[in-house]
Amino acid sequence: MNKQYKTIAFQGMPGAYSELACQKAYPELKTVPCVSFEAAFRAVRNKEADLAIIPIDNSLAGRVADVHNLIPNGELYIIGEHFQLIRHCLLGIQGAKLEDLTDVHSHVHAIPQCKRFVDKHGLNKHVVADTAKAASDVKKWNDKTQAAISSEFAADIYGLDILQKDIQDADHNTTRFLVFAPDVKTPAWEKHHTYLTSFLFEVRNIPAALYKALGGFATNGVQMAKLESYVDQHFNVARFYADVEGHVDEPSLQLAFQELDFFAKRVLMLGTYPAHEFRNGSRSPAVAGKL
Repeated sequence: MNKQYKTIAFQGMPGAYSELACQKAYPELKTVPCVSFEAAFRAVRNKEADLAIIPIDNSLAGRVADVHNLIPNGELYIIGEHFQLIRHCLLGIQGAKLEDLTDVHSHVHAIPQCKRFVDKHGLNKHVVADTAKAASDVKKWNDKTQAAISSEFAADIYGLDILQKDIQDADHNTTRFLVFAPDVKTPAWEKHHTYLTSFLFEVRNIPAALYKALGGFATNGVQMAKLESYVDQHFNVARFYADVEGHVDEPSLQLAFQELDFFAKRVLMLGTYPAHEFRNGSRSPAVAGKL
């Protein structure tokens, strides 16, 4: 990590999965909690933080829509990605037991991700802003009947007991994060390394415009890792977000972008960055995530 970076912003309270993601990805940086994704972007723009780490997709919940809508206006650039495996724990106050519980509190996505466990024990479900807030509330209430679905990290921060680990229904639950910086930081191209390049584009109002715009990637052997569409206020599909495999300096990718420019009326480059090792399947992602 470049020594110019000292702080990293995330959305959520201390103990949120996003803060754990910060610590796994950049353990040397000081974390800066923010109340919203927009506030995390703003912290970097206003130089209150050097970087921001933001969840973009979850293998169960899908894309994080609020983030995708902020990216085009965030005035920030992507310099990295990070994958994290989510391991949910059931947390209670010290001395609480599973049979004491009547209610469970957590993020809107975390509760259904633990549906089998919650239903088996007949717990009343309550949605809160994030998993860290659930842990904070349970600690504040000091009530043996109340529990939170959160992480081991949050249990340590708020002094809660872990009543049961790994209560999630699906063990593959993984979140992808993007790391944003105020300036472009394109790594030097090395042929034997894998890179991703992210960009936004709008197609021209001509027949088969999207097909033609993407044709250059196929003919030049560029793998499309992700493609998502967005609608404007008139519900016309005109804007697309894409991740492709390759470095912006590779000749094949440069040729593909030349063809894209011919059929697109606007192309916004978001960044080229190393692909996370999770993509090659050689290792599991770090034990963390964002909710």
